[in-house]
Amino acid sequence: MSFRGGNASSGMGVAEHSKSTYLELQRKKVFRYVIFKIDEKKKEVIVEKIGGPTESYDDFAASLPESDCRYAVYDFDFVTSENCQKSKIFFIAWSPSVSRIRSKMLYATSKDRFRRELEGIHYEIQATDPTEMDLEVIRERAH
Repeated sequence: MSFRGGNASSGMGVAEHSKSTYLELQRKKVFRYVIFKIDEKKKEVIVEKIGGPTESYDDFAASLPESDCRYAVYDFDFVTSENCQKSKIFFIAWSPSVSRIRSKMLYATSKDRFRRELEGIHYEIQATDPTEMDLEVIRERAH
Protein backbone atom coordinates (compact mmCIF):
# COMPACT_ATOMS: atom_id res chain seq x y z
CA MET A 1 0.00 0.00 0.00
CA SER A 2 1.43 3.31 -1.01
CA PHE A 3 0.37 6.76 0.09
CA ARG A 4 1.88 9.38 -2.14
CA GLY A 5 2.45 12.92 -1.01
CA GLY A 6 1.13 15.66 -3.29
CA ASN A 7 4.65 16.71 -4.15
CA ALA A 8 5.71 15.23 -7.48
CA SER A 9 9.12 16.90 -7.68
CA SER A 10 12.07 14.89 -8.91
CA GLY A 11 13.86 12.58 -6.52
CA MET A 12 12.35 10.33 -3.91
CA GLY A 13 8.96 10.88 -2.40
CA VAL A 14 8.23 9.96 1.18
CA ALA A 15 5.41 7.52 1.85
CA GLU A 16 2.81 8.92 4.27
CA HIS A 17 3.26 5.74 6.29
CA SER A 18 6.94 6.64 6.79
CA LYS A 19 6.03 10.03 8.22
CA SER A 20 3.25 8.71 10.46
CA THR A 21 5.46 5.88 11.77
CA TYR A 22 8.17 8.40 12.63
CA LEU A 23 5.64 10.60 14.45
CA GLU A 24 4.52 7.64 16.53
CA LEU A 25 8.12 7.03 17.56
CA GLN A 26 8.68 10.72 18.31
CA ARG A 27 5.43 11.57 20.11
CA LYS A 28 4.07 8.35 21.50
CA LYS A 29 7.27 6.40 22.09
CA VAL A 30 5.67 3.23 20.73
CA PHE A 31 8.80 2.30 18.77
CA ARG A 32 12.47 2.20 19.71
CA TYR A 33 13.59 2.49 16.10
CA VAL A 34 12.38 2.61 12.52
CA ILE A 35 14.41 1.45 9.52
CA PHE A 36 13.54 2.99 6.16
CA LYS A 37 14.48 1.86 2.69
CA ILE A 38 14.12 3.39 -0.73
CA ASP A 39 11.66 1.55 -2.92
CA GLU A 40 13.20 2.15 -6.33
CA LYS A 41 10.08 1.10 -8.26
CA LYS A 42 7.75 3.39 -6.35
CA LYS A 43 10.44 6.05 -6.05
CA GLU A 44 9.72 6.66 -2.40
CA VAL A 45 11.06 6.04 1.07
CA ILE A 46 9.12 3.30 2.84
CA VAL A 47 9.22 1.65 6.28
CA GLU A 48 11.17 -1.60 6.23
CA LYS A 49 11.19 -2.54 9.92
CA ILE A 50 10.09 -1.18 13.27
CA GLY A 51 11.47 -2.11 16.67
CA GLY A 52 9.31 -2.15 19.76
CA PRO A 53 10.18 -0.15 22.90
CA THR A 54 11.83 -3.14 24.58
CA GLU A 55 14.29 -3.78 21.74
CA SER A 56 17.93 -2.95 22.38
CA TYR A 57 20.48 -1.01 20.40
CA ASP A 58 22.06 -4.34 19.43
CA ASP A 59 18.72 -5.50 17.98
CA PHE A 60 18.61 -2.27 16.00
CA ALA A 61 22.18 -2.52 14.69
CA ALA A 62 21.63 -6.17 13.74
CA SER A 63 18.61 -5.14 11.64
CA LEU A 64 20.67 -3.03 9.26
CA PRO A 65 21.80 -4.95 6.17
CA GLU A 66 25.55 -5.56 5.91
CA SER A 67 25.80 -4.65 2.26
CA ASP A 68 23.01 -2.21 1.45
CA CYS A 69 22.12 1.34 2.45
CA ARG A 70 19.28 2.37 4.74
CA TYR A 71 18.00 5.35 6.69
CA ALA A 72 17.16 4.74 10.31
CA VAL A 73 15.80 6.63 13.27
CA TYR A 74 16.68 5.53 16.79
CA ASP A 75 15.17 6.90 20.00
CA PHE A 76 17.98 6.83 22.54
CA ASP A 77 16.99 6.95 26.23
CA PHE A 78 19.61 7.81 28.80
CA VAL A 79 20.06 9.22 32.28
CA THR A 80 22.03 12.46 32.67
CA SER A 81 24.68 13.06 35.33
CA GLU A 82 21.96 14.97 37.26
CA ASN A 83 19.91 11.76 37.16
CA CYS A 84 17.32 13.05 34.68
CA GLN A 85 15.72 10.66 32.21
CA LYS A 86 16.23 12.03 28.70
CA SER A 87 15.65 10.90 25.16
CA LYS A 88 17.32 12.00 21.92
CA ILE A 89 16.33 11.01 18.42
CA PHE A 90 19.14 10.01 16.09
CA PHE A 91 18.90 9.93 12.31
CA ILE A 92 21.37 7.40 10.93
CA ALA A 93 22.36 7.31 7.30
CA TRP A 94 23.72 3.79 6.88
CA SER A 95 25.86 3.41 3.79
CA PRO A 96 28.24 0.45 4.14
CA SER A 97 31.35 0.72 2.01
CA VAL A 98 30.56 -2.62 0.32
CA SER A 99 27.13 -1.52 -0.96
CA ARG A 100 26.59 -0.82 -4.64
CA ILE A 101 27.63 2.58 -5.97
CA ARG A 102 24.12 3.15 -7.34
CA SER A 103 22.60 2.48 -3.94
CA LYS A 104 25.05 4.85 -2.21
CA MET A 105 24.29 7.59 -4.74
CA LEU A 106 20.54 7.13 -4.40
CA TYR A 107 20.61 7.31 -0.60
CA ALA A 108 23.07 10.23 -0.57
CA THR A 109 21.02 12.35 -2.99
CA SER A 110 17.67 11.65 -1.27
CA LYS A 111 18.83 12.04 2.33
CA ASP A 112 18.35 15.77 2.92
CA ARG A 113 14.87 15.82 1.49
CA PHE A 114 13.82 12.79 3.55
CA ARG A 115 15.36 14.15 6.71
CA ARG A 116 13.53 17.46 6.30
CA GLU A 117 10.26 15.52 6.48
CA LEU A 118 11.15 14.25 9.96
CA GLU A 119 10.92 17.08 12.45
CA GLY A 120 12.51 16.81 15.87
CA ILE A 121 15.68 14.91 14.98
CA HIS A 122 18.45 15.84 17.44
CA TYR A 123 21.52 14.30 15.84
CA GLU A 124 22.57 12.82 12.56
CA ILE A 125 25.19 10.12 12.08
CA GLN A 126 26.68 9.02 8.77
CA ALA A 127 27.99 5.48 9.08
CA THR A 128 29.87 3.36 6.56
CA ASP A 129 30.68 0.57 9.01
CA PRO A 130 29.22 -0.53 12.37
CA THR A 131 31.96 1.11 14.47
CA GLU A 132 30.87 4.57 13.27
CA MET A 133 27.44 4.09 14.84
CA ASP A 134 28.52 2.11 17.87
CA LEU A 135 26.46 2.61 21.04
CA GLU A 136 29.42 4.51 22.56
CA VAL A 137 29.31 7.00 19.68
CA ILE A 138 25.58 7.52 20.25
CA ARG A 139 26.09 7.91 23.99
CA GLU A 140 28.84 10.52 23.55
CA ARG A 141 26.78 12.56 21.11
CA ALA A 142 23.69 12.48 23.32
CA HIS A 143 25.37 13.75 26.50
